[in-house]
Amino acid sequence: MTTPALLPLSGRRLPALNLGASSFPHHRATLRLSEKFILLLILSAFITLCFGAFFFLPDSSKHKRFDLGLEDVLIPHVDTSKGGKSLGSFLIHGQGHDEHRHREEEERLRNKIRADHEKALEEAKEKLKKSRDEIQAEIQTEKNKVVQELKKKDSKPLPPVPLPNLIGINSGEPADPDIREKRNKIKEMMKHAWDNYRQYGWGHNELKPIARKGHSTNIFGNSQMGATIVDALDTLYIMGLHDEFREGQEWIDKNLDFSVNSEVSVFEVNIRFIGGLLAAYYLSGQEIFKIKAVQLAGKLLPAFNTPTGIPWAMVNLKSGVGRNWGWASAGSSILAEFGTLHMEFVHLSYLTGDPVYYNKVMHIRKLLQKMDRPNGLYPNYLNPRTGRWGQHHTSVGGLGDSFYEYLLKAWLMSDKTDTEARKMYDDAIEAIEKHLIRKSNGGLTFIGEWKNGHLERKMGHLTCFAGGMFALGADGSRDDKAGHYLQLGAEIAHTCHESYDRTTLKLGPEAFKFDGGVEAVAVRQNEKYYILRPEVIETYWYMWRFTHDPKYRQWGWEATQAIDKYCRVSGGFSGVKDVYSSSPTYDDVQQSFFLAETLKYLYLLFSNDDLLPLDNWVFNTEAHPLPVLHLANTTLSGNPAYR
Repeated sequence: MTTPALLPLSGRRLPALNLGASSFPHHRATLRLSEKFILLLILSAFITLCFGAFFFLPDSSKHKRFDLGLEDVLIPHVDTSKGGKSLGSFLIHGQGHDEHRHREEEERLRNKIRADHEKALEEAKEKLKKSRDEIQAEIQTEKNKVVQELKKKDSKPLPPVPLPNLIGINSGEPADPDIREKRNKIKEMMKHAWDNYRQYGWGHNELKPIARKGHSTNIFGNSQMGATIVDALDTLYIMGLHDEFREGQEWIDKNLDFSVNSEVSVFEVNIRFIGGLLAAYYLSGQEIFKIKAVQLAGKLLPAFNTPTGIPWAMVNLKSGVGRNWGWASAGSSILAEFGTLHMEFVHLSYLTGDPVYYNKVMHIRKLLQKMDRPNGLYPNYLNPRTGRWGQHHTSVGGLGDSFYEYLLKAWLMSDKTDTEARKMYDDAIEAIEKHLIRKSNGGLTFIGEWKNGHLERKMGHLTCFAGGMFALGADGSRDDKAGHYLQLGAEIAHTCHESYDRTTLKLGPEAFKFDGGVEAVAVRQNEKYYILRPEVIETYWYMWRFTHDPKYRQWGWEATQAIDKYCRVSGGFSGVKDVYSSSPTYDDVQQSFFLAETLKYLYLLFSNDDLLPLDNWVFNTEAHPLPVLHLANTTLSGNPAYR
């Protein structure tokens, strides 16, 4: 996908138009709000006056109909045989009394309307005496009351669920003082990123570290949802930054609200928010994170209301209306988006006892299994209305990447019982190896992109995660090919390190070519940027865990030093626009995934293997660790009531 500008999306990502900072409310909008409020008050007083006048106008016919109607209903039918008066005589004798009673009733009604009218006018006068700020404060108070009521309504207690056996949620302290010092440096970088966000961007989705203010993009809609807070929680926890963790928890408890009129990316909100909240819950045991994750998941479910059950890319959290990105092939949904929900949704069903989440993602899987795949490859685009593929473009980078990752991780998370997912992964990887993986003239192994029957010899930074994926999936691979896939992972790690090493800043470009004499180097200007991405470091970490080859720590430390030297500013960390320039320009964005992924993988790289061991934890595509569910069948919830 080529666009004039690429939106930096975290984890496995997809290109999208970068609409820049989200439009937060402006002062002019605030003025309009208070003026409308005053006009509303005056209008309500006028309506009250008109309503009163309606009753003051004499209309005897209406009074007669009113009397007859009441008599029919209220006057008892007296049995004359028992000495009672006939109905006719009862009406005649009671008529004078009734007229008197009605006059009193009308007078009382007039007085009440007059009093209400005067009260409304007095209130309007009082409002007009107040300043704009006072009126705005009153409006905000009323809004807060409504929000609190909604929170009470949504905060239904969830059923108790036995937690999986959680191993290695703290520890990992290395014995080697040099490694310990490097790990502490990475922790200091995390604190620098968090503290500046806390000071300058608190509650906003991300931070502009040079302008020192909040930042957002179209993936989060127009709301301040605190994406950096949610994304960073588990990193803070495993680093032992517990005061900062509690700050984040308090903000989430008091301020994280999903009943907003905001159109968000289903994929991004799932991997960052639901993934982040679930990981924070499992690590800390704090119920608020589980409650918020389930509330948000309920807001995403309307996105699945399509003819095929393939979800829309975006959904409005308030209305539930969904749609796809305008640039996606013929209104298609994107493989890496609808294919990157499985881990989080299985855990939601496990924690709630509600199979709806599991059923949604399994329906997607069943549909994909029935479809023809050109050359065994999954195209990146699928139309949610027709169930047909869009253009035949296949990528292990943006638009495709995390779909393959989640097939493997579904198997791992199920304690290797979800053999269907493992088979789909193995089939896909065989087709990828046959059609997309090549060696350059200089001996570098790379993964190209398949476009309408042609292999484009270009690899994205996003694709560099695949080295770690091949290593992670080596054990359990077909035909005893574990050694082969571990070697393939090492070759991808080497290629991606070369893409870093061949730049001036020793930071990798967004995409790099393998054409003619150009290898592992970006050619186009709009591919030379580095936006604090994690994928190369992620692969270093997986390769370190499986081989303990010291070069992976060496490469990780090179990247750490380059980030600290060229991306660090006094207000946080920023991406750079040209990694081949000795004096690069900043993009002035501290991405939430920098705290969620890049710094977490670096910290784990310099920690012992007993911190979040891979036999017990599986990381989602935003590096949020979720525990392996040691269940015989993951279709069933861990909740005994459901089982």
